[in-house]
Amino acid sequence: MAAKRNRKSTTQPADDLSKPTAWRKQHGGFEAARLDVDPDSGTTVSHHRAFDTLGVMLTNGTITPEMHDAGVLFRRQFRAAALDTLRSMPLIRIPGGSGDTITEQNHAARRKVATAMAALGGSDSIAGSCVWHVVGCECSVREWALRQGWGGRPLAPNQSQGVLLAALGVLAGHYGLSRKGLAA
Repeated sequence: MAAKRNRKSTTQPADDLSKPTAWRKQHGGFEAARLDVDPDSGTTVSHHRAFDTLGVMLTNGTITPEMHDAGVLFRRQFRAAALDTLRSMPLIRIPGGSGDTITEQNHAARRKVATAMAALGGSDSIAGSCVWHVVGCECSVREWALRQGWGGRPLAPNQSQGVLLAALGVLAGHYGLSRKGLAA
């Protein structure tokens, strides 16, 4: 009976910068945990829900569907290029091999990512840095603005979102997804 009376939900902070980056990734991160008491066993259960920055921006009407699709396409190419920081151990290692090698698919994806980055002004540009870290490496916009920023200087949250919006617009044009590109 006591378990049923304690069914209140509590939340925990969602963005703890002391956690490893893997826990804060936008597409692998989680919203604040909701704690409930399981009515059958009486144990405390933690519910997590993953969030997606591009999906949230699309739902809020901050970006157009074309900008969302461009971001998703870049993220897919970035993952296929094996440029993300998370690496896994190959299941089969060839004895005497020189280590991990990239496949033709990885190489083709890297060329596509390089072309997209060139359209954004390169990796040293503010748009290129934002897309690389926020869309490709999947860190949050806030984390990129505070830690990476542009030229090592932190950006204000509204400025960093503006940079992401502009960069996604350029990517949509680069991939031929913008409405102007579709009408032509």
